[in-house]
Amino acid sequence: MTGGREDVLSLADEYVLGLLDAGEAAAVDARIEHDEALRAAVAASRERFLPLDTQLAPAAVDDGLWRRIEESLPARGEPAPVAAPANDNRRSGWRLAALSSIAATLLLAAGLVWSLGRTVEPVVIAVLLNEAGEVQAVVEDFGNDTANVRLLSAFEVPADKTIEVWTLPSRELGPVSLGLLDGSRSARLEGPTLPDPNEDQLYELTLEQAGGSTSGRPTGPILAKGFARAVH
Repeated sequence: MTGGREDVLSLADEYVLGLLDAGEAAAVDARIEHDEALRAAVAASRERFLPLDTQLAPAAVDDGLWRRIEESLPARGEPAPVAAPANDNRRSGWRLAALSSIAATLLLAAGLVWSLGRTVEPVVIAVLLNEAGEVQAVVEDFGNDTANVRLLSAFEVPADKTIEVWTLPSRELGPVSLGLLDGSRSARLEGPTLPDPNEDQLYELTLEQAGGSTSGRPTGPILAKGFARAVH
């Protein structure tokens, strides 16, 4: 897993989709144990692909397919072709091969649906940690005044409070709010006009009064923070 596949986001997507071979998947399993960024990216990928699991209807296999396959096989008792071993497992073998082909086709279709839907890749990803160093959220900043905020922890948000998402594009500009979250839910935020996100740009979540900070600066306790890493 070198070169482009070291990209954390792509690696996490391939891992969740089951596109890695056994050795690569085992290497990712081992790496997840100590790589906070990869662990967060895998969690975000699982959340992203969840709609594919819940929205795709099961595909029924036409009985005619099995009939055509079976009709093309020699009947029991007939001599088998020299190149193929004659045994009673031929039909189940053909069925298994056909099922494997169908499953692969459905997986490719699901991946295509996701790829077409995900037309814009994030420019940076920030893994936000709490004071204990535990992953709490992932921010994907697309560089088009849009950001995805994926909460990976259940925050307790009192009725008179709200979680506000901030970034620090530069010391000169100061902190800028990307928006408010609805309770403790992940969200896609349409932010103000911002400079393009950069490597090591700070992102953080704070707990503010309902309606957000009135000063234009974070005032409440910091729930989680982290620095961005470029996707490409």
